[in-house]
Amino acid sequence: MTPQSQSPEHSKALAEEICRTLVAQGHQALLNGGCVRDLLLGRTPADYDVSTDARPNQVAELFPDSVMVGAQFGVVLVVGESAQVEVATFRSDIGYSDGRHPDRVAFAQTPQEDVRRRDFTINGMMMDPRTGDILDFVGGRKDVEAGIIRAIGEPRARFEEDKLRMVRGVRFGARFGYQIEPKTFAAIRELTPTINQVSAERLRDELTKILTEGAARRGFELLDETGLLQKLLPEITRMKGVQQPPEFHPEGDVFVHTLLLVEKLPAGVSPTLAWGALLHDVGKPTAFRSAAETGDRIRFDRHVEIGVRMAEDICSRYRFSNSESEQIVSLVANHMRFKDVPQMRESTLKRFVRLPAFDEHLELHRIDCLSSHGNLDNWEFVREFIRRTPPEQVRPPRLVTGDDLRDMGFVPGPEFKTVLGAVEDAQLEGRLTNREEALEYAKTLFSH
Repeated sequence: MTPQSQSPEHSKALAEEICRTLVAQGHQALLNGGCVRDLLLGRTPADYDVSTDARPNQVAELFPDSVMVGAQFGVVLVVGESAQVEVATFRSDIGYSDGRHPDRVAFAQTPQEDVRRRDFTINGMMMDPRTGDILDFVGGRKDVEAGIIRAIGEPRARFEEDKLRMVRGVRFGARFGYQIEPKTFAAIRELTPTINQVSAERLRDELTKILTEGAARRGFELLDETGLLQKLLPEITRMKGVQQPPEFHPEGDVFVHTLLLVEKLPAGVSPTLAWGALLHDVGKPTAFRSAAETGDRIRFDRHVEIGVRMAEDICSRYRFSNSESEQIVSLVANHMRFKDVPQMRESTLKRFVRLPAFDEHLELHRIDCLSSHGNLDNWEFVREFIRRTPPEQVRPPRLVTGDDLRDMGFVPGPEFKTVLGAVEDAQLEGRLTNREEALEYAKTLFSH
């Protein structure tokens, strides 16, 4: 079970049950971190975490279905029927040689000691679930009310402990619409050159959250302002100042267009669509040719092909899965095809709308248009085509297969693919309606 697959209600119920059990056994037990922040904001927490003075072995004894996910750091995962909750022992962290994990953990007896090791004040509050009382030793409540992202203690020290906290600070600032406190902001800018010490997977996941939590534009503006964007995605910063033909892009340069586009990504959008939106024009800076060079207007010849290669490199760099990479790259590769849909042969259009997760291609085109010229005619054209064309006509069973061609005595080779494609084209266009016609047509193709 993943946190995304469990309901907030079940997570809350399990966390409260854990706290009751721990308190009944003479331990302290408090809700902590993001769930307390969200409850204070009137939001429904996605999941709940518990802090306690009970040691990991004591927690494990009380909850037989628990899993030691980080016993050396005092973390036990308690698994219920339809939820799971992390239970962490109060601790102090000592030394961070690798910029991620503490060199040594000292278990603590009080929540005051525990919160000092946490990242931001808004995440440093705790709550007694029995009374609803909030324990705030770091000024988190005041910062929530003021809309401020502030590192706990000395900002530079917090970021030295875990460099990813710099990107997390940006994400929280964007997600909640908060300002990053000046000393915290200055520390991020100072330590930005070290951000690539963080693993590609952790950076990818944090960037994906920025893109999919409903505040992607602000997130990327903050990444840019802190200098993190240049280190993490220099391909995006190169979009700045790359002008576009005003008749198609009255909104401005490629960077402005991209920000306008990601601004339209709602919370909960699929990660592949979000990354496809971010990268769809990534090839334009390299492909740029001025009006003076072309003799008529600014052009971006081959920007799609260039963008595909760059998107492949970025997906590889951030270690996306093969299926995620394929979809992100496909979104980049196909985003310009919509301009041709009114002139497409029916077979070509049917193949186009058969692309995997075509709804993402369609949505990318919609927000691409709304972030530039605003003309949705081709989007409407494709939607109407899908609406009026039965699925069995878009993806009909093949009338002829490679086995059929072999049975007819033809030798497998490159021509097979050409013939099968031509037969399918004729089928998709309604020129072939049965197997006998298709077999005869295939014979004629081989005879030419």
